[in-house]
Amino acid sequence: MCTLEQRGNLFFLTLTGDNEHRLGPTLFDSIRSALAQVKSQATPGSALITTAQGKFFSNGLDLAWAQAAGSSSFRDRLSHLLDCFKPIVADLLSLPMPTIAAVSGHAAAAGFMLAISHDYVLMKNDRSVLYMSELDIGLSFPDYFMAMMKSKISDPAARRDVMLRAKKVKAEEAVRMGIVDSAHDSAESTVKAAVLLAEQLSGRKWNGEVYAEIRKAMHPEVCGLLGLSHRAVVAPRL
Repeated sequence: MCTLEQRGNLFFLTLTGDNEHRLGPTLFDSIRSALAQVKSQATPGSALITTAQGKFFSNGLDLAWAQAAGSSSFRDRLSHLLDCFKPIVADLLSLPMPTIAAVSGHAAAAGFMLAISHDYVLMKNDRSVLYMSELDIGLSFPDYFMAMMKSKISDPAARRDVMLRAKKVKAEEAVRMGIVDSAHDSAESTVKAAVLLAEQLSGRKWNGEVYAEIRKAMHPEVCGLLGLSHRAVVAPRL
């Protein structure tokens, strides 16, 4: 479902297989296990790059799993998926290192959320889109989705188009809208650029605990909804 590789100070979390990387119970467990391992092995200068194989970064929650038990159980199963995804967002926002999403395929709904839960988003410039599909499929946004969108997409018009038009946004437009940091010609060049950025950040050798606390302080509303507390950390390097 996902693999974790360490190359020096850099960790590579890869969603594996040529599929939609739908976020369901098994993949949730796999991602959380990988992130826990990353956190336990973090040192000053560590950085995380998350990417995926195939034409999807992630096509969102595993709605087929939610529907498999019948219509009467769909709401409960959907709620369970949203509850299980919440700790992954929390894990990323509290990870003691810079995080980069190398989006080399479509990222929809919770897949979009997974991408912007990273500090930086780099994206392949082809047919791939960022797409919040909830309006089109008849679902409202969970509170922590809304808070994350407000925190990560600062321009009101861009946020409106993503959430109230269900706009499918390609890489170059996503850069102009302030959602994506840079667009690249291929999956390989997207990952290469992510590695270059990670190496630059890694070279600063920041204290991971300080980094995580500053990040959490930048996103107080979503961190509150995720149950993440913020505290002052003093680790002087003078």
